[in-house]
Amino acid sequence: MSADRVRVIVLAAQRDGKLDPLAAEAGVSHKCLVPIGGRPLLAHVLDALARVERVAEVRIVVEQGAEARLKQVAVASGVMAGFAEAANNIADSVYAGAAGAAGPVVITTADNVLLTPAAVNQVIDQLGGGADTVVALARKEDVLSAHPEGQRRFYRFRDGEFSNCNLYGLSQAGLRLAETFRSGGQFAKNPMRIASAFGFLNLFLLRFALVSLDAGMRRLSRRFGVRVVAELLRDGAHAIDVDNARTHRIAAQLMEKRAA
Repeated sequence: MSADRVRVIVLAAQRDGKLDPLAAEAGVSHKCLVPIGGRPLLAHVLDALARVERVAEVRIVVEQGAEARLKQVAVASGVMAGFAEAANNIADSVYAGAAGAAGPVVITTADNVLLTPAAVNQVIDQLGGGADTVVALARKEDVLSAHPEGQRRFYRFRDGEFSNCNLYGLSQAGLRLAETFRSGGQFAKNPMRIASAFGFLNLFLLRFALVSLDAGMRRLSRRFGVRVVAELLRDGAHAIDVDNARTHRIAAQLMEKRAA
């Protein structure tokens, strides 16, 4: 599988194995099955992936026993997805989803309902251009333009503030960076995870916005021995996923706006 044909890993397991509050309120077993726009969250993600010609296969990572329920969503979306059993940490869940892949993988989450084919294609283009790790980001001004309450945490660099879009690309060499998520993601909420994963010096430089985004990516490239690049997505809505009731409401509004 070349960089023109990728496997997409969709992380769909419950965080820490606990029933998500949105799922509990909706009366479903997993957050990815919570309805939005009349369909499960996962369906919207799969719809976007189904429209990317360079997606060779989709692998949904979820707890054992949940495959049957999620498979129904995949079939209804026209996606013949495979499944992998989630681990108790993101790193091993990514490895499970990537097992057997001969080429690069793209990673997203099942609550990333505002994902677009264009964003996925941008990440695949970077992988095809020689990047080992691609991190999709959106500028703060673009995120706030999409919705002023859509995102509240941003990474500060010398040339601006950015939010991650829960969309990543990894070459086979870049898969080693999955280790940085072993203790959990959400670095903006927990700066010490940045220190643990990327080093205290990089945390210091980020905390005081002493490096530009490109310079920060070059520092990470040197630290991990692979080429790390940031891919900026112009549509700031990509940084808004469904984390809680507030972002569920906002995502639903943006989906209606797109449809109109």
